[in-house]
Amino acid sequence: MKKKIVVLTGAGMSAESGLKTFRDANGLWEGYDVMQVASPQGFSSDPELVLEFYNQRRRQLLQVEPNEGHLALAQLESQFNVQIITQNVDNLHEKAGSSNVLHLHGELLKVRSTANENHVLDWHKDLNLGDVDETGHQLRPHIVWFGEMVPMLEKAIPLVAEADVLLIIGTSMQVYPAASLINYVAIETPIYFIDPRPNVSKSDFKNLTVIAESATLGIPMVAHGLYNTL
Repeated sequence: MKKKIVVLTGAGMSAESGLKTFRDANGLWEGYDVMQVASPQGFSSDPELVLEFYNQRRRQLLQVEPNEGHLALAQLESQFNVQIITQNVDNLHEKAGSSNVLHLHGELLKVRSTANENHVLDWHKDLNLGDVDETGHQLRPHIVWFGEMVPMLEKAIPLVAEADVLLIIGTSMQVYPAASLINYVAIETPIYFIDPRPNVSKSDFKNLTVIAESATLGIPMVAHGLYNTL
């Protein structure tokens, strides 16, 4: 049976492909207050602004490609059972060839009905006011906004608990509830933390290896070591 590798990825993973998928330290997301463009209240008060914000993100996503880090994770599937759990809303893991990707915070290339959160559609063009589902309800980005539940968290917890190896890449592990996932890993499981500016130290968790590198450099380094264990 193949060893199970679980990978938690965050904004730093996509940033190397040219996507600004994170909010700045001052609470802005590409110049917008995050509560204006990433909350149910913001959508209620100015839906056109919110829709255009995600239209810009979607257009940008369609112009970028997976980086070497994404490709290295996909290649791990040749020898390991790989499960990716990402906080990112892009499709770069899938585009690189990863087959098991769970999106905690939604997906930019999907939309859903404002009346039924389970009615989800693929969407690769702009989303505008007046774009409605079959029952006439406005469609909205399929994104988990601030103040909303993270339904995929319940699926992610048992996946982390079953990991033989845990990789954490390009995330500060400060955004909850996603950051809580590390608490479900088994005590003996090796953890690799890859980030150019790591905010954890080796003593924070048992069996933790900190690699202060970008995803494109750090992932191939870890992958090389994992292949050598076979």
